[in-house]
Amino acid sequence: MEKIVMASNNRHKITELEAFLHRFCPADVGGEPYELLSLSDIGYEKEIVEDGDTFEENALIKARTVAAFGYIGVADDSGLCVDALGGEPGVFSARWAGGHDDADNNRKLMEKMRDVPKDRRGAHFVSVIACVFPDGREFTARGECPGVILDAPRGDGGFGYDPFFLYEPMGKTFAEMNAEEKNAVSHRARAMARFGEIFARESSIPAGKNGG
Repeated sequence: MEKIVMASNNRHKITELEAFLHRFCPADVGGEPYELLSLSDIGYEKEIVEDGDTFEENALIKARTVAAFGYIGVADDSGLCVDALGGEPGVFSARWAGGHDDADNNRKLMEKMRDVPKDRRGAHFVSVIACVFPDGREFTARGECPGVILDAPRGDGGFGYDPFFLYEPMGKTFAEMNAEEKNAVSHRARAMARFGEIFARESSIPAGKNGG
């Protein structure tokens, strides 16, 4: 049985990945059985240092760490890139204000965007998912979602910068969307879809009828 390890202990991420793997590599149309595990499932308790300069580098660092133990390693890295700030906070999105604190990060965002006019408040979320096989093969899948940074929060859902990120085609911030709406347009959903297509083609699990 194939063992795929997500370089995370976030059960939401693992469940989401499993859904996409079932979609693109369904066992009932030729896919081999596989087991999806977390870092804790394989007894890995160390913190993986993410010191890359890009989302791709950070995702690959984590996936390679897992693959070194003989598993198929999968990892993601994501963040917000604001045009007027030269792409900040980028890979530092989660700890931009010094710690992993959403409120502090959002306060810093508002401070830096205070005098930026409406026509220069463009931004995009980025998600990169990396996969590394024990034999050294690797790939990344990138998803982006464009939006606009508001000057006040809207919505009670989501996390991170979601209340300030307006997705204009729907007229809603990520924090105002329900799960179905967000999963249809988000950067992570787009990266996951691309990941599923490439994984079905590149892995030893044959692609199903929905594969690339």
